[in-house]
Order: sequence, then C-alpha cells, then structure tokens
Amino acid sequence: MKKILVTGGAGFVGSHLCERLLREGNEVLCLDNFFTGVKQNVLHLMDNPYFELVRHDVTETYYAEVDEIYNLACPASPPFYQINPIKTMKTSVLGALNMLGLAKRVGAKILQASTSEIYGDPQVHPQIETYWGHVNPIGIRSCYDEGKRSAETLFMDYHRENNVNIKIVRIFNTYGPKMNPEDGRVVSNFIMQALKGEDITIFGDGMQTRSFQYIDDLVEGMIRMMNSSKEFIGPVNIGNPNEFTMLELAGKILTITGSKSKLVFKPLPLDDPRQRQPDISLANKRLGGWKPKVELDSGLQITTSYFKDALLKKCSL
Repeated sequence: MKKILVTGGAGFVGSHLCERLLREGNEVLCLDNFFTGVKQNVLHLMDNPYFELVRHDVTETYYAEVDEIYNLACPASPPFYQINPIKTMKTSVLGALNMLGLAKRVGAKILQASTSEIYGDPQVHPQIETYWGHVNPIGIRSCYDEGKRSAETLFMDYHRENNVNIKIVRIFNTYGPKMNPEDGRVVSNFIMQALKGEDITIFGDGMQTRSFQYIDDLVEGMIRMMNSSKEFIGPVNIGNPNEFTMLELAGKILTITGSKSKLVFKPLPLDDPRQRQPDISLANKRLGGWKPKVELDSGLQITTSYFKDALLKKCSL
C-alpha cells in the first residue's frame, strides 16, 4: 500500500483519480481548498478508512509523509481562473514550489498535471512535446497558461538541481461525469444549454477544433506515467488525437439530447486557440501502449446522462 497525496483531489479530475487509487489498494490523502472542487465529488469516499480529506490551499506549505504526489490543484476553466488571475498564478507557482519542497523532503515521486494550454495558439499541428508553444504572456488567459509553464520550469529545475523524482503530463481537453455544469467549458456548456432548450453559444465561426478525452482515459494515462521508469520524466501529452470542430461537437450533442436548441454565434474570446490536437506517439511508446479507448459519442452519452440527473435533482430541490 502506497500513501498518495492528491492536491485538488475534490475537483473533477482529482476525484476520479482518488477513486481509482483507492480501488487499487492505496491510502489517499486528498487536499482541496474548494475553490472549484466540491465535497460532493468525494463524499462517497469518506467512509473508506484509507481516504482522508483535508481543506488546504497549496499556496501554503503542507507536510505529510507520502510516497507519491499528484499535483492537480488549479482552476482549469477560463471563467474560473479569470475570476482571480493573481490567485491562479500563485496556485500554479507557489503550489508547485510547496509540493516540490515536500517531495524533496520526504523523497516522494511527484507528478505535475500540466496542460495543453502551454502550447497557446499553436503554430505546429498536431502538437508534439518538443514544440515550445505560442503563448501571449500578457493576455487574459496568461495567468493560467504562463502559470503552468512556470510550474513545468520549477519541476525541471528541482529535478536537475535536487534530483527530485518528477513526472510531467500535459492534459488536453477532458470531459465526463462530475464536471461542474456551470464551469464554462465547451462540453458542459453545450450539454447544459441543449438540456435546458437554450440557444447553444458558438464562439467565432465554429470551425476552431479541439480534441476531447474522456476522464477514464486521462486517469489511466496519469497512473501509467506515475508508474513509468524513473528516467522518463516527460513532459508527455495525454489526450485524444481525434479532432472535432465546435460545430461538429454541437451537432453530436443536439443528436444525443434530442434538443431543438438553436445555434447562435458570438465573437471569439481573446487568445482563444484555433486548433488543439495532441500527438500521442510518445505516450503510446513509453506508457505501455497507452491510447484513449472511449469514443466521443460514447463519452458524451455518459456525460449527458450525468448532467440530466444533476439537472433533475436541482429542479426537485
């Protein structure tokens, strides 16, 4: 049994990761300040004697004897991380420093949940890990993009200077149950608007593309990365290489929900990337043949059912 610390463990990704780690027989220490994470995501784990939930902000130091650390703490959707951009940057940078310091002190292996946003509005397509990115350092998304880039720098420097055992994964768009219905991300936005019969908001002309990864595929990739050989530190892309336009995504959701919602078009937000698609050949090679298994149509069906249940519960209150 390993003792594993998950920062941001009550969030969308973190809660799924905690569930999986517990199923594999580990002791899990979940840290969250509940800025975007919610207790309901992990409430069903509270009776497990090997699960512990701690309210804590990673911008403050924390100490625990652990074997592994998954550093996930940081709001990930633009509406949330733009509410308090300075706090977002501090979470990425100070959070990385504090968790790296803990890993150094106790000799723990530590994984950084980085992001495809470090590639910015990419000039290389699909994005490969050796691409340095095309990021606006002074835009409204910079608090998140540059915060995550700085965290990667800190991880590499702690590895080179202090021999900390690090892992870096770059996560591409991920969706699934336990997403916050109001988080402002495109999948949750489209599904909720369709279920409510509201207009579906398309920013720009709808031809910008994204790749969408189901949550179970991400968790599998993260765990494989944590368990990979010591010399393989990353960064490595974890995402689904199948690329869809916003119009294609909206069409799929309208079909699944049977909604009569209309499409409405609004100006593209500042610094919104036109393309986003991972090259996952490195992950496939180094992580035991890892590749996504859940197709978009199947994942959207499951996610839509989750949101429909959440909407019904909200209406019944």
